[in-house]
Amino acid sequence: MAYVDIVTALALLQFILFGFKVGQARGRYGVKAPAVTGNEIFERHFRVQQNTLELLIVLVPGLYLFGRYWSPVVAAVLGAIYLIGRQIYAATYVKDPAKRSVGFGLTILPTLVLVVGGLSGAVWSLF
Repeated sequence: MAYVDIVTALALLQFILFGFKVGQARGRYGVKAPAVTGNEIFERHFRVQQNTLELLIVLVPGLYLFGRYWSPVVAAVLGAIYLIGRQIYAATYVKDPAKRSVGFGLTILPTLVLVVGGLSGAVWSLF
């Protein structure tokens, strides 16, 4: 499960990095806390962080469930695809939110496979 642990730690660090980028954008564009609106580029950075949080709470349990019932290596590979997809998502969303589809697909699809796979593995283990 070490591979799953590594991917989990990288996903958490990626989320922290996105938080730092929000802080930088807050300063660069003069958006004073606690405001979350006021400059479109700041708002894009903020949405990237929030969207990442929304998926992260699904990804992490999915990684561990899939790794436990099927394969930690496959779970880690799916998690790595998520990480790459999240980077693509962040870069494209900040530039042009309309072009975020590829990055979103590369994050939501592995996450769904992990969760559904974990659930099916748990159910299968009952028989």
